[in-house]
Amino acid sequence: MSNIAINHIGFLTPGNYDDHNPYPGLENTLKLLEFGEELAFDSAWVRQRHLEHGISSAGVFLAAASQRTQRIQIGTAVIQIGYESPYRLAEDLSTVDVLSRGRLNIGVSAGAPAHANLLGPLVFDGDWKDYDLSHERVKRFANHLRGEFLGPADTYIATPFGRQRPRLQPYAKGLIDRLWYGGGSLRSSSWAGQNGFNLMLSNVVAGEGTDNFFEAQSRQLDRFRTGAIHPRQQRVSLGRVIVPTDSADTKTREKYRGYAAGRYERTLTPQGERQTLFPQDLVGTSEQILEHLFKDPVLAGVQELRLELPYEFKVHEYEQILSDFVTRIAPELGWKNTSNSNHYSTHLQRGQA
Repeated sequence: MSNIAINHIGFLTPGNYDDHNPYPGLENTLKLLEFGEELAFDSAWVRQRHLEHGISSAGVFLAAASQRTQRIQIGTAVIQIGYESPYRLAEDLSTVDVLSRGRLNIGVSAGAPAHANLLGPLVFDGDWKDYDLSHERVKRFANHLRGEFLGPADTYIATPFGRQRPRLQPYAKGLIDRLWYGGGSLRSSSWAGQNGFNLMLSNVVAGEGTDNFFEAQSRQLDRFRTGAIHPRQQRVSLGRVIVPTDSADTKTREKYRGYAAGRYERTLTPQGERQTLFPQDLVGTSEQILEHLFKDPVLAGVQELRLELPYEFKVHEYEQILSDFVTRIAPELGWKNTSNSNHYSTHLQRGQA
């Protein structure tokens, strides 16, 4: 008997597009978020990556998504804070949260961002290596979201709307509680807990004292929970690459298996200087996938599961994966549809056909 009790399911999409014609890919990603809402997913997340054929400005993209969806939570997974101005980013994402009527989740990470040698001189004035890229930059960002007034109590500014006390505008009440940290190490997981953040775990971890992925990630979860200052309020979301094949045709199933086979070798030994560990991608029938998930010790310790979609798949393939997952896998993990979506039953019938 499984002790897994998932009450929130989400999906993460890379937002693929063609280099010479990006619009169709971005539009298809917006439609995928709409599709996910119709299927009754609780949340939809986008990666923010620079210099790639994917979403490079999560805030701008999610502002558009906020106007195309009504219920589903939307989120960033994750924004590397190193390239961002903490104050300006807080302004942008607070605006998105207001437009979405309180549905935004913000995932961030610290440290030297990717492609720093190329982008550092373009983003920063002066030597980028002198800039603070630590957790303190994340804390500054979080402080801005809290909406505290700037300056002493007698500080006022003159505006076209009259005299007022200054603070970040717009102030999005409750957004600070939907702030996540992408933890991939014991230190980052502990820091997230101690600073009141929610924790995003994924399918990438630092191997610290073990070559076993699940042991390393279980330790991170324990470290977060031990250090959490609000243990009942601070959420944990777990990401796994899950590709059900139930309703896929033969050619597509072969493609999925080829995708997983091409990434299998990296799961055999720790990778790189950080001894990075990866689990196997879960590709197969729902029954085969569930067999693996029921044995996942980390999944048994969380209530939120995030389906991480592979790069470079086609729109109809993403739709098939999401449909199979929500109809055949999620209910077996304890998830129940609480959406009032008018489309869910239609997709359920299609998934069972």
